[in-house]
Amino acid sequence: VSVVVATRNQAATLPETLVESEIFGYHKGAFTGADSSKPGILAWANGGTLFLDEIGNLPLSYQAKLLRVIQEQRYIPLGGREMKTLDTRFVSAYNRDLQEAAQGSTFRSDLYYRIAGVTIVIPPLRERDGDIALLSRHFVQVYSRKYQRPPVDIADETMALLCAYHWPGNVRELEH
Repeated sequence: VSVVVATRNQAATLPETLVESEIFGYHKGAFTGADSSKPGILAWANGGTLFLDEIGNLPLSYQAKLLRVIQEQRYIPLGGREMKTLDTRFVSAYNRDLQEAAQGSTFRSDLYYRIAGVTIVIPPLRERDGDIALLSRHFVQVYSRKYQRPPVDIADETMALLCAYHWPGNVRELEH
């Protein structure tokens, strides 16, 4: 299980064993290998927005801790004794119906109702034909800048092939 957590311009994929220490941070000596203190993602996001991608993959035990943080806007780093206050907006995403997961046993319903204040459903790319050309051109521009190359035009035949494809991997597949 992994959760992608991003704040500002930093992102990391977290294995389940590191979720708590990476989100909450820790003090020196909090656990074996904690040779120094490290602020967590919550500290980085303080005063800004924390984006939790694939939140439905977060283990239930951490969902309870996240719910408490969102409700109270406070947390204690691992090995810490002082409560840290937080001023953070939480934005989350999941590639399946989170409400369905909350009705089952894979996602806490109380956390779902806490984060579902504004829900934006984005249909898969295969249902948004007009976006394929727009996104294709966008990615050409992004990678042209990244590799310091002049942007190329996408031939009409190529665009027709892109638009005819089903895109099971959605936007990430198109980008690659």
